[in-house]
Amino acid sequence: MLVVLPALAQPVPDPSLPKFPTPPPSVDAQTSIIGPSYADAPEYAVSPAIPQGEVREFILYSEDSKIYPGIVRIENEISAKRDAYGNRLPAPDAQVSKPGRYERHVYVYIPKQVAPGAPFMVVQDGHSYINRMAPVLDSMIAAKRVPAMIIIAPDSGGSDAQGSQRGLEYDTLSDRYSNWVEQELLPAVAQKYGVSFTSDPEGRATMGGSSGAICAWTMAWYHPERYHKVLSYSGTFVNQASPQDPKTPRGGWEYHATLIPKTAKKPIRIWMEVGEKDLHFDDPESTWHNWPLANNRMATVLKKKGYDYRYVFATDARHVDNRVVRQTLPAALEWLWRDYPKKLILCAHQAVRAFHSQTLGASHNGKNAVQ
Repeated sequence: MLVVLPALAQPVPDPSLPKFPTPPPSVDAQTSIIGPSYADAPEYAVSPAIPQGEVREFILYSEDSKIYPGIVRIENEISAKRDAYGNRLPAPDAQVSKPGRYERHVYVYIPKQVAPGAPFMVVQDGHSYINRMAPVLDSMIAAKRVPAMIIIAPDSGGSDAQGSQRGLEYDTLSDRYSNWVEQELLPAVAQKYGVSFTSDPEGRATMGGSSGAICAWTMAWYHPERYHKVLSYSGTFVNQASPQDPKTPRGGWEYHATLIPKTAKKPIRIWMEVGEKDLHFDDPESTWHNWPLANNRMATVLKKKGYDYRYVFATDARHVDNRVVRQTLPAALEWLWRDYPKKLILCAHQAVRAFHSQTLGASHNGKNAVQ
């Protein structure tokens, strides 16, 4: 007999948080509103005068993974159930999924300037981003606006949302995906291409759109000793966990409702964006599935806890809107990496101070000699 989990009780509303219907956030030092017209950032222009990084590709197979051996969704009356707004309803994993094989494509951008112990960024849903990121990174690395970083851009194991391999990887609130990256993905890239990665969390970033974005935050949240930088487009900070966990019953909604407010601030920096007309933008709060509302709430609690964040609300934009990505990605990357590596920046500041000190000292000595 198939059983649907009971509906969760509604929490007492917090009067200090943004409400439905979702208004634009207030503009302040951390929050901006852009649009409704968008244009490609100039960094997308390809210049033959600068070094061009290489994009490589390989495949990982489910049978070789100890962490993700593979599942597929079962299409049945349970997995087909929706609420009144079209959102999937949570159900026990065994009722909506079964073991299944996948092939995972992995894309790797390696800049010409790469060095051992390189900084890097893990980018979920890699096929959607790798070709958009390569020319931008070529330009910005050549201009020394970001470090010579490697991009590791794996696709998910397939499908989407509850009961799927992608849902299991991206929407689960745990350290499982971070462990997969650390124990299986990074070693595979290092072995295939002869590169090595920094262990400094300041030199490790993660990025994604939609469920790939909450996955990026989850990687840093559960292992801040691994990742300090997150870039999020249309983050799925909503009730889409797969499978449902009684410790976090509303999935990603728990980040802004309970986890971040009740946990000591972690050393995570995040640049985040949402579209005005993002997914379920007109759903009531009771669905826990309104993307603009969820991202507004994230910005609110990040501000309250003193996080280093930037929040962009894109007017007339939809879910992971390509126009927005192509306008904002270079500035987002530059803001995220603005002080890396700190040691080199500190040395530069020290050198400048030493220069000024010597100059002033010589000037005073000169005056004394004249007198």
